[in-house]
Amino acid sequence: MKFLIICIAVLTLSCSATKPRTSSLANSANPIKTGAELTEEYVPYLKGKRVAILANPTSIIGKTHLVDSLKSLGINIVKVFGPEHGFRGNASAGVHVADEIDAKSGIPVISLYGKKNKPSKEDMADVDVMVYDLQDVGVRFYTNINALSRLMEACHENGKELLILDRPNPNGYLVDGAVLDMKYKSGIGMFPIPMSHGLTVAEFAQMANGQGWLKGGVKCKLRIVKVANYNHDMPYTLPVSPSPNLNTQQAVMLYPSTCMFEGTYINLGRGTYFPFTVLGSPELKGKYEFNFTPTGIKGMAETPLFMNQVSYGLDLRNYDVEQLRKKKQINLQWIMELYKAHPYKEKFFDSKLSKQMNNIEIQIGSGLFRQQIIDGKSEAEIRASWEPGLSQYKEMRKKYLLYN
Repeated sequence: MKFLIICIAVLTLSCSATKPRTSSLANSANPIKTGAELTEEYVPYLKGKRVAILANPTSIIGKTHLVDSLKSLGINIVKVFGPEHGFRGNASAGVHVADEIDAKSGIPVISLYGKKNKPSKEDMADVDVMVYDLQDVGVRFYTNINALSRLMEACHENGKELLILDRPNPNGYLVDGAVLDMKYKSGIGMFPIPMSHGLTVAEFAQMANGQGWLKGGVKCKLRIVKVANYNHDMPYTLPVSPSPNLNTQQAVMLYPSTCMFEGTYINLGRGTYFPFTVLGSPELKGKYEFNFTPTGIKGMAETPLFMNQVSYGLDLRNYDVEQLRKKKQINLQWIMELYKAHPYKEKFFDSKLSKQMNNIEIQIGSGLFRQQIIDGKSEAEIRASWEPGLSQYKEMRKKYLLYN
């Protein structure tokens, strides 16, 4: 995609978060432009410094990786940190990633999804500034914001500034779900935010600082390059898949609603080339005509639930996601429907049946949801139980927004 050059100011943020200027609405003359694309706003700042970057395949300028682009511009990149799935994005979900030398750039890559999840003092010793540029999808159980929070802690501990190149949230319109009950804190939920939080990564960083969520209540010194011509209600099609199992725009838009099935005995398309867009189980045979067969796929899901078994259920590949945008709500009807259809209801939320599953309490972030579905509570009753936490979060969120 070709974009016009649009200049915006770099916001330098320290301990406290302030409400910044809002972006103008995008139009044909002023398309959305990511922070990374605004090189004139941060390349001069990086010149002459030893730079480390937390990046993955979504870290791009046009069609070129950020690391390759900055290296060609004479920026001294001393190392790259890789998150889940690795720097070049070829590791399966949940699989630990080893350190390596990047074959293309020759730059050392240190994994933050293997032996450690946070840069060490030694890692930071030869770094002047840290750069964060990962595409997020706006959902609590997507682990990029956890990696960001730990990076913020490491920067504070080692006296480094963190430069965030912000990107649009494709689900930025959606603020919904139970706010995490912190007794269910886990690797897929570390902060008291709803399932779909409605923040860009830079806004989340401001919130983590402002709410004292970093370890010890510390605050990271931030420098942010905002997205130009963006607001949260704008549709945004990702130019690169954010992870191997979110490989279509349809999957990205359905993800807030379908990822909750990780806490059930239902396959949500893992082991197919269309994950998060189909839902099924062998035990639903006779209930649904649509079927698919999960298989082991290297780099995506090597031992999926119901591997090599024909699974029956819902095909959401052609579901009109504009319905989600109009309602501004996570879809609860699919999990309610499949529970009612399942012939062995005692299995539906049994996390011991598959080693790949989280229990539903951890996934949803609430101790009420399992029993609500079992009891046949209405969607309105379930949503009522998310209050007043969800409304309080929405009010708190306003303090940290960078965009209209």
